[in-house]
Amino acid sequence: MTSAGVAPAVPSYASGISDVPLLGDTIGDNFDRTATALPDAEALVEVATGRRWSYAQLREEIDTVATGLLAAGLGKGDRLGIWAPNMAEWTLVQYATAKIGVILVNINPSYRTHELEFVLNQAGISVLVAAKNFKTSDYAAMIEEVRPRCEALRQVVLIGTSDWDELVEAGRAGDRTALAEAQAALSPDDPINIQYTSGTTGFPKGATLSHHNILNNGYFVGRICGYTPDDRVAIPVPFYHCFGMVMGNLACTSSGATMVIPAQGFDPKATLAAVAQERCTSLYGVPTMFIAELNDPDFESYDLSSLRTGIMAGSPCPVEVMKQVVDRMGMTEVTICYGMTETSPVSTQTRADDSLELRVSTVGRVHPHVEIKIVDPETGLTLPRGEPGELCTRGYSVMLGYWNEPDKTAEAIDAARWMHTGDIGIMDSDGYVNITGRIKDMVIRGGENIYPREIEEFLYTHPDVLDAQVVGVPDVRYGEELCAWVTLREGAEELTAEAVREFATGRLAHYKIPRYVVVVEEFPMTVTGKVRKVEMRERSIEMLDLAAAAAVRNA
Repeated sequence: MTSAGVAPAVPSYASGISDVPLLGDTIGDNFDRTATALPDAEALVEVATGRRWSYAQLREEIDTVATGLLAAGLGKGDRLGIWAPNMAEWTLVQYATAKIGVILVNINPSYRTHELEFVLNQAGISVLVAAKNFKTSDYAAMIEEVRPRCEALRQVVLIGTSDWDELVEAGRAGDRTALAEAQAALSPDDPINIQYTSGTTGFPKGATLSHHNILNNGYFVGRICGYTPDDRVAIPVPFYHCFGMVMGNLACTSSGATMVIPAQGFDPKATLAAVAQERCTSLYGVPTMFIAELNDPDFESYDLSSLRTGIMAGSPCPVEVMKQVVDRMGMTEVTICYGMTETSPVSTQTRADDSLELRVSTVGRVHPHVEIKIVDPETGLTLPRGEPGELCTRGYSVMLGYWNEPDKTAEAIDAARWMHTGDIGIMDSDGYVNITGRIKDMVIRGGENIYPREIEEFLYTHPDVLDAQVVGVPDVRYGEELCAWVTLREGAEELTAEAVREFATGRLAHYKIPRYVVVVEEFPMTVTGKVRKVEMRERSIEMLDLAAAAAVRNA
């Protein structure tokens, strides 16, 4: 009791107590442990091509690719970029690079030339493994366009061509002793993966993650989902993102479960068909994906009775959608995860034994071996439970830093190694967390993190635009959409959303192109001259008649 006779308020702090220890392995050693224990168990299924691998077969193919990369002159600390949709080769490269200490740099399949060029140069990528094309993207042509301006890039390997065949042949003929030596020389704390997050300064930042970061996060996500070698996980979420390669692939391989790739890109019918055909027990997705699946006209014709669990994450999860996933898809143990790339990614997760109300209305409790707290953004002091503030997280999962950007790293991770998420959260008396907004103005559209500053910088290059401000506005399907407010140069004609889309197509990733464009004389400003984006959002909702979308309840 305090001197006044009143107990102090319980702080918004929680630590993930666990009697299950963290893994001390590298990713390669952990994979080999599983493959040795379960050689005949099915490890990977690529539904579109019918290709299948047992753990023993997958280990052999991974070792072949790893040996081929060694023969190509790659070694510990070198950066290899991968630019491809979900396909078996993505997974082979993920584990092959991990075995030899090469840092895998994930490149978003939606990137266009200026984004590709930036990442190739910023990370110093020496070898790029890429698909020839995907959807409307001609990767081979875009690579050739930027290649003269990327000095570090010395080799391009296109999947499905002689480039890939030669890499594999070199691996088959190579020295496996060299692979064993390279694998033995690695530490779990070595950097092994760079994932780019959209940048507030107009360019993405490379979150640099270690074996220890992502292997353990995948492992504990899998444990909370109850994965065993009997589980088969449908992974329609992208591999280039933590959701696919960590919560998907690493959760499976660390528990002996089966990775199932429904299609190269998300397709609701392909996903539902894969679950039914492969008798998947778990299904992943952002809310947009689950909405598309539930609304498929043939939904009732798919046998989803094998489903038990799964994860909905990446965007605020509408309560009604979660209820339908439980009732109509049979995912009675479905969980919600909250996280960010910089934390490998998951910091909180709901549990199967949580009440339905908690599982549909919160992002759960702190993850094992992780700490979280809610702080006053101004003072940094921990707030009492029930008060909103900035969510911070600390532990094994916090990234090593932003690649070659120590100043940006210091802005995000404080001296006590707390990662400041920029998200506004509230922790209840039992430790469950709600995310209610963002301190900064990041927009999350269908699971993609978008920083308005990057889009604003791009819009400044339009000949008619004098100034631009971008905000997120609510959207029933994607959670949020981009709305650009622009002021025009003198003499410029009216600017439409269609004109902006045409200007941006081929230069910006599709999900970064604003859906709405509002032409104004001036922006709402504070007395100190700062743009009032909160007011812009509110006025946009009113002008665009988005009140119904704004009323959707999210966890």
